Amino acid sequence: MNVAEQLVSQLVEAGVHRIYGIVGDSLNPIVDAVRKTGGSARGGIDWVHVRHEESAAFAAAADAQVSGKLAVCAGSCGPGNLHLINGLFDAQRSGAPVLAIASHIPSVQIGQSYFQETHPDRLFVECSSYCEMVSTAQQAPRVMNAAIRHAIGTQGVAVVTIPGDVSDQKAQAPTPQFVPARRPILHPNPDDVAQLATMLNKAKKVAIFAGIGVAGAHDEVIALADALQAPIGHTLRGKDFIQYDNPFDVGMTGLLGYGAAAEGMNDADVLLLLGTDFPYNQFLPDTLTVQVDNSPEKLGRRTDVSLPICADVKALIDSLMPQLKGRRSSAFLKKQLKKHAKIMKAPVGSYTRKVEHIKPIHPEYVAHVLNEIAARDAIFTADTGMCNVWTARYIDPLGSRRLIGSFLHGSMANALPQAIGAQEAFPDRQVISISGDGGLSMLLGELVTARMHDLPITVIVFNNSTLGMVKLEMLVDGMPDFGTDVHDMHYADVASAMGFQAERVDDPQDVRNALTRALSHRGPSLVEVITDPNALSLPPEITGEQLFGFATAMSKIVLNRGAGEAVSMATSNMRNIPRF
Repeated sequence: MNVAEQLVSQLVEAGVHRIYGIVGDSLNPIVDAVRKTGGSARGGIDWVHVRHEESAAFAAAADAQVSGKLAVCAGSCGPGNLHLINGLFDAQRSGAPVLAIASHIPSVQIGQSYFQETHPDRLFVECSSYCEMVSTAQQAPRVMNAAIRHAIGTQGVAVVTIPGDVSDQKAQAPTPQFVPARRPILHPNPDDVAQLATMLNKAKKVAIFAGIGVAGAHDEVIALADALQAPIGHTLRGKDFIQYDNPFDVGMTGLLGYGAAAEGMNDADVLLLLGTDFPYNQFLPDTLTVQVDNSPEKLGRRTDVSLPICADVKALIDSLMPQLKGRRSSAFLKKQLKKHAKIMKAPVGSYTRKVEHIKPIHPEYVAHVLNEIAARDAIFTADTGMCNVWTARYIDPLGSRRLIGSFLHGSMANALPQAIGAQEAFPDRQVISISGDGGLSMLLGELVTARMHDLPITVIVFNNSTLGMVKLEMLVDGMPDFGTDVHDMHYADVASAMGFQAERVDDPQDVRNALTRALSHRGPSLVEVITDPNALSLPPEITGEQLFGFATAMSKIVLNRGAGEAVSMATSNMRNIPRF
């Protein structure tokens, strides 16, 4: 075999079933080696042809996140593999085990400013846990073995750079055997457990804020909250793993937040951060804080932590529970749950009640209906921006659904390519891309990918003809919105021309039927919903500076564009005042 065939055989042995990418020149030996495996139906690897390498990386990252297995993407030399970089940054920050093959120019030409020359072995260092170049056939299988182990072991990105001529050489070294290693369980230091127990036994008001690190520890966190009579707030990435079957839930905090999570943390004597690296320190209170995480470098980097504990959340709780004493007063918990219920009924719930006849369509209503009719094991992907807000507030995880997004990297255009990866990983599950018109138009060509592979993805386009989150950012900073408008496009017509079942909805009474038809279609479908462009998302806590900024921006809009637009915006957002 040649080197390319040897490397691909290593991926097969590691359980890889798909490679996402675009064929071309220096990558051709790898692609031909994939062809020779016969595809996944014969125990080999499928080549998933996308329209942009950025999409290949996003798709691989989503595949890895929902399947928990190694996923692979690839790009040809120069521009081809450079296009991978944004999706790989997202994969690295999301903790997705992804291996990227970055093919290179002929080895003899490296360093001579050759056509399409870049240095991928340098360029991908910042977005990977492992990044190495293969220089010889003798070296190749060991580098691939190391890359596979780094991606799986660190739950991150590994990049293998290989010149096209090297991948076409005859294999010269034996192929390392791949035996997967089991994930270790990280137990806490007994002294940390004793100190935490003492702290919690003295505290009267404890709040829990949970992140993705509570995955696999749902029941233990609920039991801890019951013992402490503590409300549980959560991050967006933690939503899938702790919000369901949770009588202690008080929602999220942060820019996308809702519910009483913010107030619960502010009013607590002790705040427990469980498995979260929540980046927005302005939303973390100045209170006695304990942080539990199995990555020691994350401890204390967002807020001052009185007790940092390096451990798996489940192992920590198992050790802690026997040392907790007495039954706690439920007064603090009941107060926070009452606040949360009021918020969910009023500001959040009012957006979706009695709105079936209100035009333009409330985007919240669309998300609410989608939540009701989607399958119990549906996989949702959400574009960055307002689509993140609507999914965070209205899509229930149920313990069986998944919600994937660019939650740490914050890239536009992620939802559709992530839906492709999720659907490839689980062809029999309902996969729903919740796309903004701005995000969809950025990687619009991936509609061709979905149709080409006949993937039964449902794309829901929230078309408000504006970059909604950017618009809100400008307004709260005291700037009138500028450069945020998007020309009204008929995305349903575009999708229909590509072979999708597609329809455009501008009447709220048609929303439910249109979504139902799309979800029941066995093939790619798209529903374009014309939503209110003035619908704004307000965070759970609004500062005086934000109010002043918003008022200043409104004044500028009145002076420069007339009172009509400001009145329209104000009228649209009267729904932020509860309607009973």
